[in-house]
Amino acid sequence: MSKNIKKAKCYEWLRDAVFYEIYPQSFQDLNGDGIGDIAGMTARLDYIKELGCNAVWVNPWYDSPFGDAGYDVRDYKKIAPRYGTNEDAKRFFAEAHGRGMRVLIDLVPGHTAVDHEWFKASMRADKNEYSDRYIWTDSIWEGGGEYATLRGISDRDGCAVVNFFSHQPALNYGYAHPDRPWKLPPDSPAALATREAVKDVMRFWLDLGADGFRVDMAASLIKEDDLGHPANIRLWQDLRAFLESEYPHCAMVSEWGVPKESIAGGFHMDFMLHFGPPAYTSLFRSEHPFFSKEGKGDITAFLDTYSADLASTEGKGLICIPSGNHDMPRLARGRDMRDLKICFAFLLTMPGAPFIYYGDEIGMRYLEGLTSVEGGYDRTGSRSPMQWEKRTGFGFTSSATPYIPFDKSTDAPTVEEQEKDENSLLNAVKALLAVRKAHKALLSFGEFEPLYAEKEKYPFVYERRAEGERIVVALNPAEREAEVPFLLEGEILWNVGEAPKGNKMAPCSAAVILK
Repeated sequence: MSKNIKKAKCYEWLRDAVFYEIYPQSFQDLNGDGIGDIAGMTARLDYIKELGCNAVWVNPWYDSPFGDAGYDVRDYKKIAPRYGTNEDAKRFFAEAHGRGMRVLIDLVPGHTAVDHEWFKASMRADKNEYSDRYIWTDSIWEGGGEYATLRGISDRDGCAVVNFFSHQPALNYGYAHPDRPWKLPPDSPAALATREAVKDVMRFWLDLGADGFRVDMAASLIKEDDLGHPANIRLWQDLRAFLESEYPHCAMVSEWGVPKESIAGGFHMDFMLHFGPPAYTSLFRSEHPFFSKEGKGDITAFLDTYSADLASTEGKGLICIPSGNHDMPRLARGRDMRDLKICFAFLLTMPGAPFIYYGDEIGMRYLEGLTSVEGGYDRTGSRSPMQWEKRTGFGFTSSATPYIPFDKSTDAPTVEEQEKDENSLLNAVKALLAVRKAHKALLSFGEFEPLYAEKEKYPFVYERRAEGERIVVALNPAEREAEVPFLLEGEILWNVGEAPKGNKMAPCSAAVILK
């Protein structure tokens, strides 16, 4: 890791961070087995940098039986052989840092695979170091209450609580209110040992070169927590203190979805997501999203929640609005390229660090009706291989059988074609990111103020401010003219569709205006 990279405390580099999410199995396959690999990821770092991203988030690359796409970890300290080796990961970190880029990796602290060595030891009838590393009831006849369990799987008399799929036993961080002998408190030796084991995993990857973590199911660790997750908040405050003490340059972003809670817990960033409050889904993925040419959305469904979140987290952390991720339908579902440009005008000019899901920058489609692959189920359609070139294998692989089938449409978008088209979505995203980088008001911590945001009306207009600079962003996704009660004047830094005229916006248009 370069000295310049390592010295900067995390909030310094998060100031202008733009993340690109890499789903390893679907990004770039260099060895021709149909599955992406770390060598392929490394080979594409220049593409990510040229796009305008200076950070990446890598989905789980640990050794795994892949019953849940790698979120069922078999060995936290070993790269899955299908992706490469730990040396390949170390090289990836070094190559990213050499380009001035940061790397977050997925941390899965809530559960493991059933064939993790910890769990195999915990299944033994004799008492051992790992007996309480997972949550076990005292009898095969006693279930886990609100949580599903594995039962009848070993000689141990008890049922093992699971955290997600039935092959993902829950690690034991304790119960907020223990009311059974097997429900241990969060400060019990066993629960604290689990916490220390996770710190050990974090140290391993941070020492190898990682710059932090995206944390899976972050609010789920301490069970039966109270409203507001106070026990889980205290747990993450401990882990944040560990980072501050030993790795102050490293950052964490949570899969939590309630920024008031997660950032109070010490996370530097939290995602607005498709679960929890309906604010995020009201933008892109509801029955009538705001960003749709039909014009039936309601920006206040987003803004009421978002404004409250901003007020509760001001100066403490970032609220990140991703283009999508591996768990939700693609942004392009139901949208054309012009629609997507307007979506990105919003995503790349709001406060917080942007997160772009691989392929969203070229409008890759959600593939309907695919058979589930590695626990993807209806999420599988958002995990198809990256479409680099218009040829067999899309430049992703030389294999005849890719990890997930490709988009079979004759007009499937590719990087190669869009790089050559000055009006493409890809080039629009590049231009937007260049504008963002050039203007302090558009960076992560710039101020935000809605200027026009009326219930069930269009457009949405807001101002970003920093160090005396003012930028107005005006968005009209609807396929009809819209107007505001003030003039939209200034230097147009970026726009799609017709530029605003006076107080009017053309149908399906957006503009970034320097005041």
